[in-house]
Amino acid sequence: MTSLKIYTKQLGAWALLGIVVGLMLAAALLYHIVFKILRHRFIATFAPSSPILYRNLYYPGLWFILLLTSTLAGPVVRSFFQESLYQFWVQAYQIAFIWLVSLIIRRSIVVVREVLADYLNDEKANNLNSRKLLTQYRMLERIASFIVILLALAFILLTFDSIRQVGVGLLTSAGVLGIVIGFAAQKSIANVVAGIQLAFAQPIRLDDVVIVENEWGRIEEVTLTFVVVKLWDERRLVVPVNYFIEKPFQNWTRQSSELTGAVFIYTDYTVPVEALRTELFRLLEENPLWDRRVKVLQVTDATEQTVQLRALMSAADASQTFDLRCHIREALITFLQKHHPEALPHTRLLLSNPPSHS
Repeated sequence: MTSLKIYTKQLGAWALLGIVVGLMLAAALLYHIVFKILRHRFIATFAPSSPILYRNLYYPGLWFILLLTSTLAGPVVRSFFQESLYQFWVQAYQIAFIWLVSLIIRRSIVVVREVLADYLNDEKANNLNSRKLLTQYRMLERIASFIVILLALAFILLTFDSIRQVGVGLLTSAGVLGIVIGFAAQKSIANVVAGIQLAFAQPIRLDDVVIVENEWGRIEEVTLTFVVVKLWDERRLVVPVNYFIEKPFQNWTRQSSELTGAVFIYTDYTVPVEALRTELFRLLEENPLWDRRVKVLQVTDATEQTVQLRALMSAADASQTFDLRCHIREALITFLQKHHPEALPHTRLLLSNPPSHS
């Protein structure tokens, strides 16, 4: 009779386990269908970002649904195994639950950032507002991810009874240890604080054109501790964030990407300034890089041997301004060589007859 009861109990446990497995499969199928419907709606709204939702959230969400459904298997585990093993299963379930929730939150933050990047379309020439929002969001994203991971680790540690029982002692020790670490890592903490300040004050933004350490480049990456500047020759300059708080630097796209460029030409005093000015205006009118804002030719200096002329011109961004300056410089030199070679710089030598001693 006793063996029959045990057999019946085991049979009931196996039947319950089969039901739980069936429910898990049904929940996974339902999740797949709902996710597919949501993804199609997502595509209709944010077509360029269609793979983002699947790549970041499908599998974490699937494992979360399976984990929630597996709670029904608790009685089965308790009936088949000893209490100590059952408690181990409960703790493992809690750890998995905490970690999956933190993973879904962090992946959701990434999805919002990528959708925001597609929506703002930061590939436009004048994208000041887009770069401002993206820089702020990426900094806040890193801060939020750090906090989520920290909280997840804290909750996971609290699932261990031994840690919970000595919690007061740990908090006291952590306070003392925090003071020691704070003194030892003042520079690192200063960088983190500077990174947070950088996110809101925004002396630089993603894709800003800057001059740092006499190097020309674009802001490629901004983190809590360092900034990566992509230089014109494909090198990367890695600079601590507090550099942009404490030291002066040039930001060519702080308010707008539009720039005014200058070309200096050194000529002889016989240069026909008005003819050169007319040629400059003609060249600018024919050049698609010129944005039609600034066109000026002025004599800015005169030395004993040469005259300095400065041609000013404007373009939509730094790259176009550089190309426009190079083109105008070459064209003006060619114009002088072909039409006014006498206006090119040269040194005069005056010879006079020596006095006669006869």
